[in-house]
Amino acid sequence: MGICQAKVIANPKAKCEEDNTDSQTRNPTPNLPFFTPSPLSSVFKNSPSVGTKRRSRSRSRPFPPPSPAKHIKELLARRHGSGKPNQVAIPENEEGEGEVVEVNREFGYSKQFVGNYEIGEEVGRGHFGFTCKAKAKKGSLKGRNVAVKIIAKAKMTTTIAVEDVKREVKILQALNGHKNLVQFHGAFEDDINVYIIMELCEGGELLDRMLLRGGMYSEEDAKTVLVQVLSAIAFCHLQGIVHRDLKPENFLFTTKEEDSTLKVIDFGLSDYVNPDEKLNDIVGSAYYVAPEVLQRSYGTEADMWSIGVIAYILLCGSRPFWDRTESGIFRTVLREDPSFDDEPWPSLSPDAKDFVQRLLHKDQHKRLTAAQALCHPWLTNHPNVKIPLDMIVYKLVRAYIYSSSLRKLALNALAKTLSFVQLAYLREQFDLLGPNKNGFISLQNFKMALMKASTDAMNDSGVIEYVDMVSSSQYRRLDFEEFCAAAISVHQLKGMDSWEQHARYAYDLFEEYGNRTIMIEELASELGLAPSVPLQVVLQEWIRPSDGKLSFMGFIKLLNGVPPSTNKKT
Repeated sequence: MGICQAKVIANPKAKCEEDNTDSQTRNPTPNLPFFTPSPLSSVFKNSPSVGTKRRSRSRSRPFPPPSPAKHIKELLARRHGSGKPNQVAIPENEEGEGEVVEVNREFGYSKQFVGNYEIGEEVGRGHFGFTCKAKAKKGSLKGRNVAVKIIAKAKMTTTIAVEDVKREVKILQALNGHKNLVQFHGAFEDDINVYIIMELCEGGELLDRMLLRGGMYSEEDAKTVLVQVLSAIAFCHLQGIVHRDLKPENFLFTTKEEDSTLKVIDFGLSDYVNPDEKLNDIVGSAYYVAPEVLQRSYGTEADMWSIGVIAYILLCGSRPFWDRTESGIFRTVLREDPSFDDEPWPSLSPDAKDFVQRLLHKDQHKRLTAAQALCHPWLTNHPNVKIPLDMIVYKLVRAYIYSSSLRKLALNALAKTLSFVQLAYLREQFDLLGPNKNGFISLQNFKMALMKASTDAMNDSGVIEYVDMVSSSQYRRLDFEEFCAAAISVHQLKGMDSWEQHARYAYDLFEEYGNRTIMIEELASELGLAPSVPLQVVLQEWIRPSDGKLSFMGFIKLLNGVPPSTNKKT
């Protein structure tokens, strides 16, 4: 999908790019209340271990991390072909060698575009196509102006390029209805082009408004932008869709009014992914690409990094990662941390800084999800915040169900160290799952709550199948206290400055209520270690020699979960 051309364009204007490197790859946490009663009462309950975790499907492939000097545009060229207009067939394997196949460019869309729309001036241009204004001549949209994205079939020189266009249309159709996502009105084709009909947003790009403000937003204005961004992306992620190209150019205002609604556009690089999967193709925009994308193993967390970059720019007017070359940008993203020392950061609120830092963790597992970001203290009092369901809760609860009884006790201890602010997010998620009048939820609640927000995208991404595995598990009901233990993210807590306090306080509670003398053989069985494993060597850091109880190091290892290399029987 290269730059496309149409037959009729009035006053064509090429849209300027932000810079020549964009190649279409293109308060600290509040003190914990350690000296006040915890919001949670004692929840140390002996819970039997449940079964063996089902194996899930995955798209991940064992690619080595690429050199940062390998330009994203080269990988996109391989994905979408050489761009020669007359080329209709190219090798289909990863290295560009092998059988040559004919590309079928028939999409099955209506071929009545000319009869339905009168095309007008060009309003935007990208790397895979361009967008024109058009007026509907008939149907429910008659007389209304719309936007038409035009993609030339001649540029679709690989079957992957064709599938990308089909997927973009399916995603736009599935996501229709969210107020912060561009509305989809249909798709057409002829022998030359594919036409994607969308809502016309005439308020300009977020990038343009940033430039008009001198590159910086006030904290309150930045909140208004980011709440809309997070709301849209939280909805996408719940459906199992990762955008993969979030940047200021891909957010449009519907009108030129100052308080205009913001819309996410351009799903041309988007893909499906569920919590058990990882994607591995390198796409995005250089300044906004996440470290794990360059390492070819990523999920929805990559979008959160991009939002972190946008938040950083909104608040201080400069990029967190910069270099003169694309490969230099990649090295910076992989190796360096953004600076919060220069103005205006010292004069911004601690919560604003913490918000951005927790989105720009290089470890994707420590990054906030979109729903969690909407619960962050920096956004707490914003009037338009509405917290959606968060798929990470499903993933964490599923892991909890299949954890050993000993790990469940450790997680219950850790949950009792959470502050009221940290519990607010979990309370929101628990309430969304629809507890009964006695304050309990069953695993069926997880399926029922999700179906209220489901679209066709959930089937395509495999999210429905994933949630079916969660809801079909044989496990008792959860009250809010145990739900907190099940839905707590150890990885995210480890990314916070207060992690050591959490861990020490939780271990003290575990010592008081849950620790006991443990035989090495018992612990080995609890952790699923094979009889052939040298138990004394493997478990010597887990148990205190003095009394045979779990050591602090063993407690931390238990919270982290058993490494995959040791939790299988051989």
